[in-house]
Amino acid sequence: MSRLVSLVLLAGLSTPAFAASFTVDPIHTRVGFAVGHMMVTTVRGEFGGVSGSVEFDPTNLPATKVTAEIDANSVDTRYADRDTHLKSPDFFDVATSPSLKFVSKSVKNVGKDGSFELVGDLTIRGITKEVTLKVAPFSAEYKDPWGNVKVGTRAVGVVNRKDFGMVWNKSLDSGGYLVGEEVQIELDVELKKN
Repeated sequence: MSRLVSLVLLAGLSTPAFAASFTVDPIHTRVGFAVGHMMVTTVRGEFGGVSGSVEFDPTNLPATKVTAEIDANSVDTRYADRDTHLKSPDFFDVATSPSLKFVSKSVKNVGKDGSFELVGDLTIRGITKEVTLKVAPFSAEYKDPWGNVKVGTRAVGVVNRKDFGMVWNKSLDSGGYLVGEEVQIELDVELKKN
């Protein structure tokens, strides 16, 4: 009996064995961000609406392709007034730019553990800039109770909000500014195999 259990566990822990196409699972994916506030703390938020696709081959990581689209109107920082301001022309300007888009261009610095840096074009407010995301090794493939094959990964990066035209700020009486310029990107991604 223990041998059977071991075989089942090993089968569940196998990594993706060949090139495959995946779709972002929006319910189990978190697109988060963090930015300095008043030079004393960090405010975190996330976007609730995300879609995308990934082409992934563990034997050829440089061939990885990613596209993603994020609903700018779904921004949530747990404070309605701040979210309204973030949707305004001072920041995401959702009336004229309802989505953020990412399209990968290349993979570099592939690690022995399967981690890599994903380089791509990020478009916010109609402004496109190249960004680099550090991507953790993809998980093993697992089948959920409904028969869907899933994998997951995590990615992080940093952007300067001013590069995308988000220049609004307020100076503080004690010096410094209300909102930091650097924004940390934090992605926890679950993918469904097509």
